[in-house]
Amino acid sequence: MKCGMIEKTESQFVDAIEKEAYVWLEKNWKHDDYEHTHNRAQLTFVEDGYQYFHIDQKIYLVPQHHVIWIPSGKAHKITSEAKTVNLMVFLFKSVFEEEFYQNVHVFAVPPVLKEMLLYASKWNQSLDENEEQDIFFKAILKSLPNFCKESNGLEIPIPKDKRLIPVCNDINSNFKYNLDIDSLAAKAQMSVRSLQRIFKNETGITLQKYLQLTRILKSIELIDTKQYTLSEVAYKVGYQSLSAFTSSYFVVMKAKPKSHKNHGFSS
Repeated sequence: MKCGMIEKTESQFVDAIEKEAYVWLEKNWKHDDYEHTHNRAQLTFVEDGYQYFHIDQKIYLVPQHHVIWIPSGKAHKITSEAKTVNLMVFLFKSVFEEEFYQNVHVFAVPPVLKEMLLYASKWNQSLDENEEQDIFFKAILKSLPNFCKESNGLEIPIPKDKRLIPVCNDINSNFKYNLDIDSLAAKAQMSVRSLQRIFKNETGITLQKYLQLTRILKSIELIDTKQYTLSEVAYKVGYQSLSAFTSSYFVVMKAKPKSHKNHGFSS
């Protein structure tokens, strides 16, 4: 049983719950790492840690104090390397007509929405009828499009062209280093110009942008460990200076990086 739903097969969940909407909150969330679907729209709030969501040939990063909206019936897989992951999952049987609700969205939670979500946690795993809860959850749902300021930087596209997979794997493994475009072209068995053109057509971004995204996502993982200063993180993900890292981080995340390094000695 996951979030109140019964697992019918390894990828399909049956919803036997009558309630229009409910919330499921667990500390140190453990997810199965296979793709699954369910017939409820899902709003996941990452209170602590971070999560990766694999949906439609894209990997979305949902950092702390962000939410992801996943439409009903949309197959998704969840992974995380975070030491601690505290999530709140809101599940809605029906949604409003607007186009917003038909698409995946990841965005930072503004203070008023955060207060609403935290207040709603008092109904954790409650499946009893409750008029205040019903009205409150509908208000959250209705307000989402207004709260959403798209964080488009938080997704990494996965190319469908199989020749590009070794290229992505190489960048993912060697993100500390500058791109060796000749070597990547050889891996894809095509010319440099073809690689650049096909990669951009397939993913919508350049190889350089893919490297930048990979570095910034990796930096978020390192910051989450609370073991490193920002200068150490910058160096570990391939930047020669803290200022270069900070400006690159800002381009992707629309915010400055914050160090959570614990005080005291770190190995």
